[in-house]
Order: sequence, then structure tokens, then C-alpha cells
Amino acid sequence: MITPIPVEPAKRNDRPWIILAGVAFLAVLIAWFWFTPAGFWGKLRALGYAVCHQLEERSFCIHGLCSPLCARCTGMYLGAIVSLGYQSCQGRKAKFPPIWVIVVLVLLLGWFGVDGINSFLHFFPNFTGIYEPNNLLRLITGIGVGLGIGTVLYVLFNRTAWSNWVDESPYKKWFIFPLLLALAALLIFLLHTNHPLVIYPVMVISGLGVFLVLSSVYTVVALMILRRENAQLHWRELVLPILMGMTVALLQIFLTSWLRLALTGTWEPLNL
Repeated sequence: MITPIPVEPAKRNDRPWIILAGVAFLAVLIAWFWFTPAGFWGKLRALGYAVCHQLEERSFCIHGLCSPLCARCTGMYLGAIVSLGYQSCQGRKAKFPPIWVIVVLVLLLGWFGVDGINSFLHFFPNFTGIYEPNNLLRLITGIGVGLGIGTVLYVLFNRTAWSNWVDESPYKKWFIFPLLLALAALLIFLLHTNHPLVIYPVMVISGLGVFLVLSSVYTVVALMILRRENAQLHWRELVLPILMGMTVALLQIFLTSWLRLALTGTWEPLNL
């Protein structure tokens, strides 16, 4: 395979568009701050409110505070953040993983689906279920899918953003992916201890992860809309698409929260 040759992009005057995108982001941010519950924890839970049922019995709770996401969603967004951060140590590699890594990720996705369906069916009183669901299984399957989300998103971002992306997989060396699985297993063990020094940071990271993951996805979309695929060498050239991605991500969170609040009339967890 041939690695793309770095090409210095043509000079662009993005300043007016960056200012416009910055103003749009600030406008959405101010509206979201005004709309959502007060306080740091209120804002953090508002991020999760847009994507998760937030049922207390299916979430990590400590000292009267419950995480902004249920155990499964906590694992999913935490796994994505860990995967993205871990792969970033490999530079701008952008080849999809070896087939054996893909097989493992697909199996984890299948486990996520089975456990999710089994857990959902327990909402029905007369359903005995395949097995009794619990938050540990929700966390494990969530992290498994999160690792897959991070893997795909990292490759797509590098392939789309950079003119000098490297035609190698971040998992090219056989031990890289098993080390990521070991790191995920360590996180699961630490979370299962329910220690405040572990739970609180994870609650914050996973909550902010909702915004970060969505922003990354929409940044890739913005690059394609702007027709700037493979046209950047430096991070400063990504200011405009990143601002666009952040704005759309926050707007989605805002509108989804508004719709849920309009339908339920409360910021409390869904009554299922």
C-alpha cells in the first residue's frame, strides 16, 4: 500500500468563517447553559440526559450522586475515550485493524446486543430472562462497544483530516490491541470497587465523552461538507471544522434534551 504524500494545502482565509462558527457555538452554549439545570452536576447530567435513560438502579451512584449515564452508556463512552486516547500514541495511522481485531470487536458488539436485549426484557414483569442482568455486565459490554467506536472513529478521523496519514493500523503490532483490552479490564476492576477516587472522575469523563464523541463525528462530517478531505497538515487548519462539529454536537444535545423534556416534563430519569 502507498502512504499518501504530504502536500502543503493551499492558503485559505478562514478567519471570517471561524468567527462566525465561534459565535454560533457560543450562542448554542449560552442557550444550553440557560436551559439546563443549575450547577456543575446538573450540567453534567444534562449531557447524559440527551442520550441515556439514567435509571438510578442501572447507574453508578455514590454518596447520593448518580452518574450522568447508566452503567452501559458509561462504559460505552468511557471505552471510546480510552480507545481514542490510546490510539493517539500511534500517530496518524489510519488503516483499519487486522481481521482478528475486527472479529473480537464484532463479538463484543454481539455480546452488547444480547445483554442489552436481555436487560431490556426485564422491564416486563412476567419475563424471567436468559440470565439476571447487572451493572457489571452492562459496564463490560458497554466498554467493549466503546473500544470499537473509538477504533473506527480514530481511523475515519485520520483518513479524513490529514494529508499525511499513515497507511498502517494502530494495532499493527500484535500486542497493541491486547494491551488495550488489558487496560479496559483494569478500568472495569477499578470501577467495580466503587471507590470514590475512581467513580467521580469516570462520571465526569464519561459525561463529557458524550460531547467529545459527537463532536469528533461531526468534525469528520464537516470536513467532507467543506470538501477538505486529506487537506490538512497541522491542527490549526482544523479550527473551522472542529468548531462546526462542536456546534452541531451541542445543538443535537440541546434539541434532544428539549424534546425529551417536552415529552416527559421532568429532568428526572425515564420512568420505565
